[in-house]
Amino acid sequence: MKATPNRWQTISSKKVYDNPWIEVQEDQIINPSGNPGIYGKVSFKNIAVAIIPLDREGNTWIVGQHRYTLDEYSWELPMGGVPFNEDPLIGAKRELLEETGITANDWKLLLKMHTSNSVTDELAYTYIAEDLALGKPQFDETEDIQVKKVALVELIDLVMEGKITDGLSVGSVLKLARVLGL
Repeated sequence: MKATPNRWQTISSKKVYDNPWIEVQEDQIINPSGNPGIYGKVSFKNIAVAIIPLDREGNTWIVGQHRYTLDEYSWELPMGGVPFNEDPLIGAKRELLEETGITANDWKLLLKMHTSNSVTDELAYTYIAEDLALGKPQFDETEDIQVKKVALVELIDLVMEGKITDGLSVGSVLKLARVLGL
């Protein structure tokens, strides 16, 4: 696909919020039509990583937790944040162990994704983990997680039925289904 030139013009930028996980920036801009306006951008301080662990029988693991921002319970892939100065694969291995207790010998990159590019510059990667060894999760203090083993076809059904709504999980599962011809 052909890219078009950037017709947005930034006049000024200011940081309006900052915490250990995100920064919010407000820009005064000239939009592509030539009119002035404002634009807000949320910048994450980590790269998002998600993992689809697959065993030889076609099963995977998902995690469930109450998501504060939505005020509802969410089932999703094991995932977390990785500092920009760290290899995302190393962080993915850590997150899989932390949230499920699983380690894997075989890792493949499945997906690179921008999660909501109209308001954030967040970058995300999803890995497939295979040749698994099961262990005990190592939750951090903010995690109150349930771990559930499901058949991969059931996971695809959960996405298609709208029972899994996390964007990175949905995109990753649909891509894997396409790659595997399911």
